[in-house]
Amino acid sequence: MKVLVVEDDLDVSKFICTSLKQLGYVVDVCHSGKQGLLQATTETYDAIILDRMLPELDGITLLKTIRGAGSLVPVILLSAMAEVSHRVEGLQAGADDYLTKPFAFSELQARLDVMFRRATQESGEQTVLHCDDLSLNLLTQEAKRDGVVINLQPREYRLLEYLLRHQDRVVTRTMLLEAVWDYHFDPQTNVIDVHISRLRNKVDKPFSHTLIHTIRGRGYVVKSAS
Repeated sequence: MKVLVVEDDLDVSKFICTSLKQLGYVVDVCHSGKQGLLQATTETYDAIILDRMLPELDGITLLKTIRGAGSLVPVILLSAMAEVSHRVEGLQAGADDYLTKPFAFSELQARLDVMFRRATQESGEQTVLHCDDLSLNLLTQEAKRDGVVINLQPREYRLLEYLLRHQDRVVTRTMLLEAVWDYHFDPQTNVIDVHISRLRNKVDKPFSHTLIHTIRGRGYVVKSAS
């Protein structure tokens, strides 16, 4: 999942971004309304966390602008303005949810989960990915193989999700760097090899047959044994 955070308070934005990244999200952050508008209209996101009071362009105006451009991306509006009239104004401007400051990250996470679940249900998007006896629930982020729960770290989850979404197709290192690590350059490290090895130890090693394969000189592929 890719999230845009538009928040001018550096401490708050750092707190949100760090917490989201620990959960496996890819996160972009902007500290002004104009920068946020540019990012929101030139990149694709699964959700936007938008502060109401921003320099250069306020959150309400930004929100109305992207809605006017036809964007349906889910938006959570953050604000210290807690009056009913303020919440109504934010929702009428196009916000999907309104969260008042200060807030617990667990509540923000829960509201994001609700939005993602609703968007998935409305679009009819697949919520569980399968390959052979391996399954990955995109809503609960739970992986199972042959009925056994596999405990994945956030980066391992994102790596497995990407491989499963491209099942039976070769995934290159460049594709993984961009999709899982949000790198648009090769850092010249063995970060991918290390994480693939860890994933294999959890997904393949304890079981009877291999699902994650290396295609020498090209990349990796997840495919059924049958």
